[in-house]
Amino acid sequence: MKQLKLQKLQNNLRKKFSRLGVKMVGPETIYFSKDTKVGKNVTIEPYVVFGKKVKIGNNVIIKSFSHLENCKIENKVDIGPYARIRPGAVVKDGSKVGNFVEIKKSIIGKKSKVSHLTYIGDCIIGKSVNVGAGTITCNYDGVKKNKTKIKDNVFIGSNSSLVAPLTIEEGSVVGAGSVITKNVRKKSLALTRSLQTEIKNYKKKKK
Repeated sequence: MKQLKLQKLQNNLRKKFSRLGVKMVGPETIYFSKDTKVGKNVTIEPYVVFGKKVKIGNNVIIKSFSHLENCKIENKVDIGPYARIRPGAVVKDGSKVGNFVEIKKSIIGKKSKVSHLTYIGDCIIGKSVNVGAGTITCNYDGVKKNKTKIKDNVFIGSNSSLVAPLTIEEGSVVGAGSVITKNVRKKSLALTRSLQTEIKNYKKKKK
């Protein structure tokens, strides 16, 4: 009986959003909450789940297998596929959150990109920031959560670990593969990398 009520609720919500002009690809696979708010010209691909308190702006695309809860998505934003937008996240106008990206209690600034395989937690990201694949904010020290601030026009290279508390000032670059533990000054290059070792004519030992 409970399952039938849930199915009826979902069907009613899907019909409601369809009447409002939301384009749903495979609507029977999309799950809304009663308080979900969706703007104009929004496309939702299959297997998207909305938890409570989600607000979606205009001209947004939410791609397959994404999960959103207690968050705000502004206008002209691309989400997913396989994105997890957790409570306290705000994704500003023109930004992109790509595949296998998790955002928690963070602000993604206007026209910023977090495209692949990344965790952003307790973080404020400014405008026009590019966060490379495999980047993580190390926000938990085992006792408390710490904040990371990434100012406007910063480029974060792939596979970087940003150890909070941390501020990266505007226009800076973090080199790929870096572990950043100290604040980075404006328009600087921050790089932590051990020297590469190469042994010529190396032969494996025979068993």
